[in-house]
Amino acid sequence: MKRILLAIAALAVLAAGVWFFFLRTTGVPVYAAAVTATHPHDPTAFTEGLFFKDGALYESTGQEGTSFIRKVDPATGKVLQQVDLPAPYFGEGIVAFGDKLYQLTWKDQTGFTYGLKDMTLGDTFAYQGEGWGMTQNGKNIIMSNGSDELRFLDPKTMQTVSTLKVTANNCPVEKLNELEWIDGEIWANIWQSNLIARIDPATGKVKSFLDVSALGPKNRDIDDVPNGIAYDATGKRAFVVGKRWPQLYEVKQGAAVNDNADAARLTTCSG
Repeated sequence: MKRILLAIAALAVLAAGVWFFFLRTTGVPVYAAAVTATHPHDPTAFTEGLFFKDGALYESTGQEGTSFIRKVDPATGKVLQQVDLPAPYFGEGIVAFGDKLYQLTWKDQTGFTYGLKDMTLGDTFAYQGEGWGMTQNGKNIIMSNGSDELRFLDPKTMQTVSTLKVTANNCPVEKLNELEWIDGEIWANIWQSNLIARIDPATGKVKSFLDVSALGPKNRDIDDVPNGIAYDATGKRAFVVGKRWPQLYEVKQGAAVNDNADAARLTTCSG
């Protein structure tokens, strides 16, 4: 009888554990990125930032000594304008606000401003920690630094006015990278994953994930991760790309995805 009771107890514990794991890993829906169009993209561009404005894409790249910002025709990939970032700076995220373009650098705690029309270098600004991604909501510039925290900056002073912790199923979502503001949500690439998090800016909770694992070159290098989100608000077009990808994709939300390993990892924690 004791053996039977012990077996029943063990099964109960196992069932509870499985049920707990199920609850912890299925709290945030995952959808495939459905491709609606493709465009050429420079396969040597180590993309760190991307945004769409007035019919053109603006892209920033990383790597010391080869970082640049360029304005590109999205339909053809033709470079319309480019400014190089001198060594030793490693270029990171970019955003437009007003008549300026703002750029982060990775570890130098120094950002640059440019004239949006002619890309002439303007002032610099300082910040604490690393610089990763940028976007804006019409009031503040929003910055990521590779953690689970987003900073909201005053565009006039570039000082932090508030912060937002990002969670998925009550778990902190770290490695937030390139950002884009899309119809009231913050979309964020998550470094070393194939997921884009769609974040509620009021709560920091991830509403859903977009899976872009089917995009980009097959057998890509470990560094050539998805990174780059832009949005054409007028045409309602979302663009995504990755580091050294030969194509830029227009995407929309596709079918639901089950058993996504990245999502399971991000939504499982000890807290």
